Formats: sequence, C-alpha cells, structure tokens
Amino acid sequence: MDILQRLARFLDRPLFPWKKLIIGFSLAQYVFEGFLGWRQYRVLCRTKPPKVLEMEVSQEVYDKSQAYGRAKAKFGMVSALYGQIQNIAFYQLDILPKLWSWTGNLLLKFAPARFSGEISHSIVFVLAFIVIQQALSLPTNIYHHFVLEEKFGFNKQTPKLFVTDLIKSNLLAVVFVPPILSAFLAIIKKTGDQFFFYLWAFGAALQVFMITIYPVAILPLFNKLSPLQEGKLKTSIEALAGKLKFPLSELHVIDGSKRSAHSNAYFFGMPWKKHIVLFDTLIEKSETEEVVAVLAHELGHWKLGHTSRLFMISQAHFFYIFSLFSLFINNKSLYADFGFTKTHPIIIGFLLFSDVLGPMDTVIKLLMNILSRKYEFQADAFANNLGYNAELARSLIKLQIQNLSTMEADWMFASYHFSHPILSERLKALNWVPTQKVEAKEKDKEGETVVATGRDEL
Repeated sequence: MDILQRLARFLDRPLFPWKKLIIGFSLAQYVFEGFLGWRQYRVLCRTKPPKVLEMEVSQEVYDKSQAYGRAKAKFGMVSALYGQIQNIAFYQLDILPKLWSWTGNLLLKFAPARFSGEISHSIVFVLAFIVIQQALSLPTNIYHHFVLEEKFGFNKQTPKLFVTDLIKSNLLAVVFVPPILSAFLAIIKKTGDQFFFYLWAFGAALQVFMITIYPVAILPLFNKLSPLQEGKLKTSIEALAGKLKFPLSELHVIDGSKRSAHSNAYFFGMPWKKHIVLFDTLIEKSETEEVVAVLAHELGHWKLGHTSRLFMISQAHFFYIFSLFSLFINNKSLYADFGFTKTHPIIIGFLLFSDVLGPMDTVIKLLMNILSRKYEFQADAFANNLGYNAELARSLIKLQIQNLSTMEADWMFASYHFSHPILSERLKALNWVPTQKVEAKEKDKEGETVVATGRDEL
C-alpha cells in the first residue's frame, strides 16, 4: 500500500500536461491502427483465394468476400477518424466540465435537495453522457446497418426495429446505471484507500448477477428464444453434452435472422446450469452433423477450461484496473488539466484514468488475442479428436461463405485485431484435405434444399 501511495504522490505533479499526453497517446494509437488497416487493405485487394481454399470457394464468392472486407475497412477508417475528431473535440472544448456543470444545474433546478450530492450528480452526468455518445454514433450506426450491411445482403433490420432497439437500450441504461453507479461510488467513498479490494469483489458479484439475469430479463427484450424442436439435431446435441458431462439445461434457437443473415452459436450460464443457443440461420444453412461439430468446438472451450480461465483472467484484469485507479483518484493535476480545478468527481477521475490506461490496455488486448487464438486452435483440435474433422472443416467453410468473413489477413493486423485464427490457418491445423465440393445450403419455402453459395458446379 505504501508503494502505491508513493507512486500516487509522484504522479500528482502540478502543471503536468496530462491532456497533451492523453491526446498524444490517442493520436499515436490512431496512426498505428491506421497503418495496420492499410496493410490489411492491401491483402483485401488480392484476386486469388489462398491455396487451402482454392477447391472450396468460387472466384465469385472470394471476390464478394474481398469486396465486403474492403467496404468494412473503408468504413472502419472513416469511423476511426470520426471518433478521433470527437475525442479531441471533447478534450479541447472542455466538454466534460461543461457537461458536469450543466447536469449539476439540472439537479439544482428540478430535483429535491436530497439529490444534490455527488452520487446523484454522477448518475445524471453518466446518463447524459450516454445519450450524447449515442447521438454522435447514430450516423455511423445507420450507415453500417442500412448501407454497408444492406449492400451485401446481411441487414434484416427495419428502421422500426432499429429505433425500438435504441429505445430499449436506453431504458436498460436508466434501469441499471443508477444502482450500479451508486454502489460503485459508495464503495469508494466508504472504504478509503483500500477501495479497490471491495470494488473488485463488487465487480465479480455483479458479473455473476448479470450472467444470471441476462437470459431471463435482458435477452428476451431483443430476441425470441424458442426451444429446439425434437429431432435428430436435438438428440445429437444432447448426446454430445452427455458424453462430455456438460451441464446442459436448455437448448434454444434464437431468431438472429430478424436482424442479420450472419450465423453463430454459443452457450452461457452458471457452472452448474448451461444454455446452448443456436442461430436460426445456422440451422437453416448447415447439415445436422456440421451444427454438432460447431458445438463440439464450443463445448471444447468449456471442457478444456478456457471459459473458467478467461473468467479468472477478467477478474485479475478488473483488480489491476481498480488498483491502478487508486493512483489517480486523488490526482489533482489530472483533474485540473481537464478543467476540474474546484471539484474532483470520482466518476470524472475514472473516465480520465481510462484514457490514461489506453496504451497499457492496447498491450493487454494484444496478449488476450494471442491467448484467444491459441484456445481456438485447441478447441478445434478437441472437436477433431471427437471425430468431427470433416464436419468441422465443412462448417467453418460454410460459415465463412455465409458470413463473407475475411479469408486471409496481414499477420500484423491479425495479431492486433483478431481473437480467432483466419480460416486458412484453422484448416491447415485440421490437416483438411477436400474430397468434395462444400456448399452452403438453406431450405426454401417448400422444404427443398437449395444451394446458397459455394464453388461452381464441376
């Protein structure tokens, strides 16, 4: 504790240029990520599929995937520039102290006197901050869904659903922000210099609570979960879960198709009660054995202890963040450089600290991506050892085709951004040797199977 206090005093240096330092970090990260984006864009301009996919992916599909990748890359560059301009404007125009003052005046004018304290003020400030951020991100969100994704056939959202989702998200913020933020600030105020221990315990308990209520209180607001119908698929999944002693509680199908044509599958829940969720698009476009192979991979993460380790790593990360925050919570020079000379609100300190932490979080993100990719290879190997080599390979190729995912990537870009290996790397690790054409299929209205995408007929 003494070391932390000494370091806190060392960092609280009058007239230290915190604003210039944070803006400098932000610009450096923007330039670096722009450089990586340029490297990846060159890869997306290639005209021939990687060798491992030559027999699986038609030139038409590959060209469309590359075009989709380039469109997303251009959109990402514009969005990053837009975000960078926002960040610098927030700092240079002193938006944070102005917003803090404005929300304080709102409380004084409209709220009873008992709501004039820092906790109430912080709640109103954060809710106002969320609304502003959402308003600023609205143009890019609309373009992403209704222009970019629409162009490539993925967007299934209507404007009405988009607005409804936005309203629901804001209502959830109104419900959850006040109690969570109140507890966050109260713990810091009442526990003194040791607050990070108690804050970490609160964060862990909150995570468990959110995992518990998510399937019953939050997810149904946005998607419909239906029980998986009786049949070969359900029987096969239950047999796999039983074989692995996976504590399967329920099997759901989620109506992901009402927002997007992308496919996925995942599981969630407490250690003793798990739920498996299959996107309806995955079931429609894959064979039964291929869906089971995808779940063999997902359950491999559980069986190999990846989910438990990642949870523990997240807890260690929380503790690291809260411990470092104790160095800055009373840093007057940091507050002063951003216009807070008379008041030092805890929530403002946490926001500014998050910006200071940016470069270190970038390094942690890189390390986590490296670990995540390692775990993905291990989960693939687990499914392979269960006898799903061909089925997993075919399902990965189909998902790649259906989602128009990136088929190859620059190594620097992938190391920094990707939490999953690219398809060609996964197929090589599986020692995949194509023996027949792989097709992505779906059922038409009459129940017949039709080819959606894939390699040209021989």
